[in-house]
Amino acid sequence: MRAPLAFAAAGLLAISLPAAGALAQVAIESQRVTFRSGADSTLLKGQLKGDQTVDYKLRAGAGQTLTVELKGSNPQNYFNVLAAGTDTALFIGSSSGNRFRGLLPSDGDVRVRVYLMRPAARRNEASTYSLTMGIGGAPLAPVPASRDALIPGTPYHASADVPCVSGSSGKGASCKASVIRRANNSATVVVTIPGGQKRQFLFVRGKAVASDQPEKLSVQRRGDVSVLTLGDNLERYEIVDALVVGG
Repeated sequence: MRAPLAFAAAGLLAISLPAAGALAQVAIESQRVTFRSGADSTLLKGQLKGDQTVDYKLRAGAGQTLTVELKGSNPQNYFNVLAAGTDTALFIGSSSGNRFRGLLPSDGDVRVRVYLMRPAARRNEASTYSLTMGIGGAPLAPVPASRDALIPGTPYHASADVPCVSGSSGKGASCKASVIRRANNSATVVVTIPGGQKRQFLFVRGKAVASDQPEKLSVQRRGDVSVLTLGDNLERYEIVDALVVGG
């Protein structure tokens, strides 16, 4: 492992914190993370006090593996991981611990959000921490438009309405699914659920392997359909193979 080349503070951005477990509305400091040439990980050090929150942004690609480890002087010091293109954490440290390793479903800036839990923040406690971040593997490149035409004005190669269930009612519905096809029969499928929220799923060699949500992803095969379930069956999506790899 080698030390970082540099990372630049990018000012303060006021946004809500539904997934951070800290205060409901705080100013989040954003810092860009880069690695030294040839390195695939870096060690960062920082301090938090009260409701201070830091987003460490790292450019990555779909199919790469992100690893994160946090060591803080305050036991209420945690981190979340947010995939590119979403404000929902796919990993929540306060319930899952201070180590993460997982596949990224999308291209862009993954965010590692470091914070103090609400009780510690309200008491204006502090923490000194070290954060190790690493990226492994090669990204799965999108198929160029010259080989598979894009829907005009979008990054998607195709879209379709798919059967879905979302919410505690268990009522079936239709959701729009759009796909970015990638090398080796891989893809990112983005499902828009009723209400406009999105779910991102990574398929590798035709098989769904990861999502941008914290709930466990389960996959069942029914003929040429992958039935994707998040958590305790409250969300379910049926994705046909032809959408993922092309017909």
